[in-house]
Amino acid sequence: MPVGSVWGGIEGLRTAVPGLRFLAAKLVVRDGGDLIWQQHVPAAELDAVMEQMPSGLRAELHAQRAALEAPRPNMALPGRDMPFAFTKPRIMGVLNVTPDSFSDGGKFLDTNAAIQHARRMIAEGADIIDIGGESTRPGAKPVWEGDEAERVVPVIEALQSDGIPLSVDTRHSFVMEKALGAGAHIINDVSALEYDGDSLGVAAKSAAPVVLMHSQGTPETMQDNPNYGHVLYEVYDYLAARIQACELAGIDRTRLIMDPGIGFGKRVVQDNLALITGLPLFLTLGCPVLLGASRKRFIGAITGEEDASRRMPGSLTAALRGVELGAQIVRVHDVAETSQAFKLVQAFHDAAIMDGQL
Repeated sequence: MPVGSVWGGIEGLRTAVPGLRFLAAKLVVRDGGDLIWQQHVPAAELDAVMEQMPSGLRAELHAQRAALEAPRPNMALPGRDMPFAFTKPRIMGVLNVTPDSFSDGGKFLDTNAAIQHARRMIAEGADIIDIGGESTRPGAKPVWEGDEAERVVPVIEALQSDGIPLSVDTRHSFVMEKALGAGAHIINDVSALEYDGDSLGVAAKSAAPVVLMHSQGTPETMQDNPNYGHVLYEVYDYLAARIQACELAGIDRTRLIMDPGIGFGKRVVQDNLALITGLPLFLTLGCPVLLGASRKRFIGAITGEEDASRRMPGSLTAALRGVELGAQIVRVHDVAETSQAFKLVQAFHDAAIMDGQL
């Protein structure tokens, strides 16, 4: 007997991320920190519901939707002819040239060991190498800027011939200048250019893209008593304000990347999970979104794994979930495993398109 079947995809709300659609949106109206109204709306009904809003709210919602849907332009990198494109999820490999980072402190403090590890990550599929000379783990003490620069600059100089974008992970303007002079292409600042009063000026004078990360407090104190009324919206408002500050300083929005700061001044489980599940909200800021969840303590709190170096499965799950929700860059320690997982997800997606299932 013949058997009929119906099979097909559903066109949902478009996003800036290639191939990503949402079948529904959550509309939220706030007054300061207070939630006034919220509703889940199917994508097909979104236009009609938005048109019922007061004109001011309607205009704001349309602007956020436009930012959500607009493709992210290629990002120019200083000293490189090829721009950085967001046509697929990008992997940022972590290179800690430090004695005290939370999961690999001391392993790559030696310059040669750091260079070798960077090249290993490049071979494994990293799209960016993020080089840091100061640990910003909870409780970490500040590092003198001269020592920090001496750790990262030789590594940056040595990797110039490897043809990969290099990011400097620092909150010090002195180190930013030295790293950019040595050939770094991206500034990654856990303080969103706030810790050092000269950082905004240094970033503005450069042509480098900047990762703005949210953190409540400094590494020394940030986990003492983190507290939020609603973490997702407070982090969103903070990053929106930092975008505005950067634009006023002469840094165009097209040079900015948003990072909600997993583990930086957050309650270990509830806040970090809220930020990851709420990642689509950050797409409405109109900038690429970076997720750095690799090996972090919330994974250990959920799974019971106390050894950070053994949290690869949890890290991989967080990275995949982040990409599903719109993250365009994931910052990871385990590059080979992440690259393999991303290739498989892309293969499934491509196969579905070829079969007409999407």
